[in-house]
Amino acid sequence: AHALGYDLKTQTFLPSSIVIASSALEIVEVALPFLQDTCAESVLARWNDFAAKAPQAEVVPLKEFLGSLKTAGIKLGVATNDSEAPARAHLMSAGVLDVFDFIAGSDSGFGGKPDTGQLTAFCEATDLSPAECLMVGDSTHDLHAGRAARMICVAVLTGIAEAAELEPFADVVLPSIADIPRWIGL
Repeated sequence: AHALGYDLKTQTFLPSSIVIASSALEIVEVALPFLQDTCAESVLARWNDFAAKAPQAEVVPLKEFLGSLKTAGIKLGVATNDSEAPARAHLMSAGVLDVFDFIAGSDSGFGGKPDTGQLTAFCEATDLSPAECLMVGDSTHDLHAGRAARMICVAVLTGIAEAAELEPFADVVLPSIADIPRWIGL
């Protein structure tokens, strides 16, 4: 628990936890010395399978929300430090997989955040310039990637980070993704 930044008493991850913004493989590598299984690949496969089945909580009804963005002509992408397979499984279970123009996990060949590979790949896949894109994130890793990619950075407070931590790296801090349409004038 200590190595992963997990508070056993409160049963929550600490803001400094490696689990908050690191790739799945990075987390496995930290946990591996504490596990009987010594093969990182098998641990990662097991964790990805578990993650794909973990229940998700929608901040806003995603099907309607994302559908309205698509109807407005907005191209959508997911760039996550999780693995791609669990991300796709979550989007499929929410019924929104088909609205995304681009999906990348840290294992998709573009690297992970705070590096810009996933964001650059999104721009290439959608024929958009970085200046036309919003990078929406709930961690400093997200915002550092967005800033380095020269995107507009939108922080949302649906993660563990607080506004004061995100504000220095964001163009705007919003309560959740539900506030984005109003902010962009939809």
